[in-house]
Amino acid sequence: MLTFECPQFEDRQWVQPLLSAEADPACEYSFASIYLWSRAWPQQIARCGGRLLVRIQGKLGLCYLYPAGSGPLAPAVDALAQDAAANGVPLTLVCVTEAQRAALEEACPGRFAFEEDRDGFDYLYDINRLADLPGKKLHAKRNHIRRFDDQFPDWLLEEITPANVPECVELERQWAAIRQEEAGEDGDSVSEETIALIEALYHMDKLGLEGALIRADGSPVAFSLGGLITPEVFGVNFEKSFGDIQGAYPAINRELARFVRERHPQVKWLNREDDMGLEGLRKAKLSYYPDLLLVKHTAREVRA
Repeated sequence: MLTFECPQFEDRQWVQPLLSAEADPACEYSFASIYLWSRAWPQQIARCGGRLLVRIQGKLGLCYLYPAGSGPLAPAVDALAQDAAANGVPLTLVCVTEAQRAALEEACPGRFAFEEDRDGFDYLYDINRLADLPGKKLHAKRNHIRRFDDQFPDWLLEEITPANVPECVELERQWAAIRQEEAGEDGDSVSEETIALIEALYHMDKLGLEGALIRADGSPVAFSLGGLITPEVFGVNFEKSFGDIQGAYPAINRELARFVRERHPQVKWLNREDDMGLEGLRKAKLSYYPDLLLVKHTAREVRA
């Protein structure tokens, strides 16, 4: 019987090689994502042979990620099915990419029914396009950045380090307070996103994260951080700025792309994660004209 446990920092030592063997560009397949969101959407991990098993208590109830790793797939699927049965639910796999769907159908023919999950599609962009913003389609983004340049001609870009993490945390607290006020929410509550972001900032090294901030008039006005999903794909986990500063979001978007391109010349793609079905977030991500929408499915077992 599998023993699922909440991920700890030290688990990265054995989890990361399995994720690297999978080499899937989806945002769910990074240790940082699994660890940081294990508090918001309870996630537990286990190992079956050369594959990582992730159990999630999410919006669909008890479900699982595709068993990432290498080696025989069917035994890992069987182990998940047994765990699901022990918990009184059918086996459901979420965030299944096209490549993973093909592998499941080959290893377990006819065992799953697949349903496309548009809200879970990842947005992938050519890193050079986001770093350089060429062409007519991105003309508006360049204009917004020019407005930012005009307002803050002496702005600076800094790497996020332990020295400036407290300033990033304060920016997040102010950002969250503004959002709560706009939504009429309790100002004393702390969202799961804020909790995850603060933990990410204070434990960047342990999670394999890196990032950059823009400082204007002496204070941070925007920052972004993420980490490598595969050698060629960098995942952007968080991006924050004040909405009333024109051009701050396009500026940090561009500067993070340049920051990553300089530090990781092999990276070809930025994965800016999914839109969760939120209309405003979808509009913002589409406004950069993604080079690839990474299709994902929900897979439900129909035959054991």
